[in-house]
Amino acid sequence: MPQALPYLRETPSQTAGPYVHIGLAPGAAGFDIYREQLGRRIIAPDTPGERIRIEGCVFDGTGAPVRDVLIELWQADGEGIHPHPEDLRHADCAPGFRGWARIVPDFDTGLFVIDTIRPGSVPGPNGRPQAPHLSLWLVARGINTGLQTRMYFDDQDNAADPLLALIEQPHRCDTLIARREGAIYRFDIHLQGDRETVFIDV
Repeated sequence: MPQALPYLRETPSQTAGPYVHIGLAPGAAGFDIYREQLGRRIIAPDTPGERIRIEGCVFDGTGAPVRDVLIELWQADGEGIHPHPEDLRHADCAPGFRGWARIVPDFDTGLFVIDTIRPGSVPGPNGRPQAPHLSLWLVARGINTGLQTRMYFDDQDNAADPLLALIEQPHRCDTLIARREGAIYRFDIHLQGDRETVFIDV
């Protein structure tokens, strides 16, 4: 009954359990229980676009790698099109491109690997173009609410990106920039500490 709502007690908050990564990405933990693992493939072999590899770790406040984190990724294709009906151009999205994935790091080293294509620029608020980026969401034990962040590229022009322009301490923009190291991009995420990654309140 609506009049009873003020008397309902608040549900206590809980962090994600220690096995959340296994529940959401069981194949990465060695459990072959699904015909197709959800979120394992971002692109198909024939998807057009520049292939890129991203490697990194998620670190806790002590600098130790978080090995049981789950990362969800969203991105546009090489032309800046999302494969989602809210993108008016979604019918023109690259073939075989999903634009979404679940990534689990190596349980021994904490290193995560993302094999995808370089995203294109997408429209932002008021039609302003956003610099090419990946949107990332993290969940792990000890995190009450999933953490949202972005990853940009150091070899792209990020100067006019509207989200980066909102960061009050410009030097912290560096925590969102992946660095090209030979054939890969390196992107580490720091949950706390002096190098804490900028997280987005969405």
